[in-house]
This record gives sequence, C-alpha cells and structure tokens, in this order.
Amino acid sequence: MKKLLYQFDTDTHPAVFDNVVAYDGGADHVTAYGGITPANVGGLVDGTIFTRAPKEKKFTAIFIGGSNMAEGEAVLKAVRKKFFANFRVSVMLDSNGSNTTAAAAVAWLAHAAPGSSLAGKRAVVLAGTGPVGQRAAAMLAREGAKVTITGRDAERTAQIARAIGERAGASIESLAAPDNASRAQAIEGAQIVLATGAGGVTLLEESAWKNHPTLELLCDGNATPALGIEGVDMMDRAATRHGKTVFGAIGFGALKIALHRACIARLFEQQDLVLDGDEIYAIAKTMVG
Repeated sequence: MKKLLYQFDTDTHPAVFDNVVAYDGGADHVTAYGGITPANVGGLVDGTIFTRAPKEKKFTAIFIGGSNMAEGEAVLKAVRKKFFANFRVSVMLDSNGSNTTAAAAVAWLAHAAPGSSLAGKRAVVLAGTGPVGQRAAAMLAREGAKVTITGRDAERTAQIARAIGERAGASIESLAAPDNASRAQAIEGAQIVLATGAGGVTLLEESAWKNHPTLELLCDGNATPALGIEGVDMMDRAATRHGKTVFGAIGFGALKIALHRACIARLFEQQDLVLDGDEIYAIAKTMVG
C-alpha cells in the first residue's frame, strides 16, 4: 500500500520545500494543491477519508502549509470538521515552517539550559508577533519560562501576546520595541533571547548582549544576512560566545529538517494523528542532542 500525502497549501503555488521534505520523510507520492481555503478543502478531504478501508487509512495523510499561519489554522479546523467516526486520516500543520522551526529552536534552548530547564527564566522573543515567534513563545511558556514578545506596534503586540497566553495557559508580556535601542532595553534581566524576525534585519546588536550580565542563551532564527543577532554565526550550535551559549539558524536548522521529516513519517503510523505546535514540540524534545 503506497503512502500518499496530500499537500494543502494556502498560497497560490504549493511550497517546493514542503514537497521535497515530504518525500524525504517517507511519502511515496505527494499531491500538492495551492489556493486552499476552508471553503474549498472539503471535497479534497472527502477523497482522503472515503477511499481506503479502515486498516488502510493510515497510508493516506494530509499536510497543511502556506505562508500564513492563521489561514493554515483555519484550514486545519475545516479539515478536522470533516472527520467523523473512523473516517479520518492523520494531518500535520506547519504553515511557513513555523511549528517545526519554533520547536527545534526551543528544544535546543531547553537542552542547553543549565539543568536542561527553562523554568523561571525570563525569555524575550524579538519580533515575536510573527508565526515562528508566536509558536516559540507558547512553547517557552509551557516550559515554565516568563515570556515577553516584542513588536513594532504596541497595541498589535499586546493583542498577540494575549492570544498566545490564552493558547499556552500562561501570561505573556509584550513590549513595543521598533528599533535596536528599545530592543536592547527589552532584554534587561533576561536569561534567554530568541530572534524570529524577517530575513536580513538585525534585531539585536552585538554590543547589546556581549557583556550582558544575565543572558545565558541566544538563538537567531534568521539565516539571511544581515543576521538577526549580530555576533552570532548562522552555523553556531551550542557555541560559546562572550560566555553565552548561542545558536544560529543553520545550527539549529538541522533539527528542524530532521523534525519535519520525522513528523511526516509519523503521519503514516496511524490514521488519527494531529500534529500541531504542541505535538511537534514533544517530538522535537525526543530528537535534540
């Protein structure tokens, strides 16, 4: 029985990245659809759940991608709404790679933390209003960290912080930090800094962190020069710089790719698996190190 993966992408053109990783993760055939919305996904889901016998349904799976996490979440909700009784297949959500990227970053931070624990530590997610930042903030909060996200606009950042907090069951603080000076102030008293901003934008200058008295861990999610955290190399993986343990985007990115592949493989182990942020992070923690 062939392992069939249906790639539902909310963008017009399905992501080649997700297609390649799906094959590397063990899918025998990947069918990619672009422009997927909650309104048009129903018939495609019907095709996945009404075709194979119950014991064979685990060989059919769905991957939801695209550049917009909110749209991906809406599609996931619509997909799950079509499931009933034994008529369901496994599904994974990873819009913009945000779940696997955030999970890999936070899993490495937790692994590298003294005592392998983030509990009680202050963590600042720079540019945390984006999809990776939001997912990472929730994961950090569930690990017991005291999380603050920064963004350019105070009201929008506060709204997103409240939404993350509701999802994570924790209080998430917000700070408006539109420039390097305000971001340097935002990390005062922090032990952890994770940068999740747009490519090519420096969010934190090296002078702001190299002599920082409380910082222990830094992680930069940007692999496009200029890097998000100045002074961190994109290849760093638990490297020591200025007495801090640091990670670059390629350094922790190897886990992100391996995690994505592992999640695809798991989709074909059972017919009722749903892999979203929490589930993907749980898998990441078993793979780090």
